[in-house]
Amino acid sequence: MFRIQELCPAMTRSLSTFSMALMTIALVVAFASNEARAADEISIAAASDLQFVMKEIAARYEKQTGTAVKLSFGSSGNFFAQIQNGAPFDLFFSADADYPRKLEAAGQAESGTFYQYATGRIVLWVPNGSPIKLDQGMKALLDPAIKKIAIANPAHAPYGRAAEAAMKSAGVYDQIAGKLVLGENISQTAQFVQSGNAEIGVLALSLALADSLKDKGRFFVVPGELYPPLHQAAVVLSASQKKPQARKFMEYLKSPEILALLKQYGFE
Repeated sequence: MFRIQELCPAMTRSLSTFSMALMTIALVVAFASNEARAADEISIAAASDLQFVMKEIAARYEKQTGTAVKLSFGSSGNFFAQIQNGAPFDLFFSADADYPRKLEAAGQAESGTFYQYATGRIVLWVPNGSPIKLDQGMKALLDPAIKKIAIANPAHAPYGRAAEAAMKSAGVYDQIAGKLVLGENISQTAQFVQSGNAEIGVLALSLALADSLKDKGRFFVVPGELYPPLHQAAVVLSASQKKPQARKFMEYLKSPEILALLKQYGFE
């Protein structure tokens, strides 16, 4: 018994030293793993209508390849201006195909990487419990109970331009122009309606179908003939320091599983 008690402190010190060594090794391995992950990480500027589907795409891609994907969401026009001024993104996903085309023409996007991945749709959206009758289509915007109508800012958001065009085509724009409130992007536009700061909004179908909105409101799909097609496209940017990784991600988007996922979120 005496001998065991004598040995215990030494054994304790040995175990403690061994544990510290294991912890040190684990930290080194984790640091090395994080360094490798950061080296492969790609940065994506994406239109706000992609907010939910792109998060799912990125999660699947990271799981399959180990390459981290950093996502930034905003209006396509604002990203276009930022990229022209040297913003450090690897890929640009725009809700308006003209922006990537302009970058390619200016030499700021890699030639041959332009990819039109989808066509977006717009909807009229109201929260559950709203008395607004969406079965009237665009005429629903004339409901006298409506004080504010949320749309994305047409100055730099493709979905805002589509909303404005649809209102004009439907012959309701002049009557409701004074009620419009402008979101910085289509995600902020959705927040205006969700929060009650607007009674109705013109949103992307992809947002209306997302988990965060689909059970919280009703929507009417605006007929496509009322506005120019929302052709959406992506490019690998010339300033990217990770072009091989960016090209690999672009190819992943063309896979059947991702095309099916885009359809699930309402993209054509």
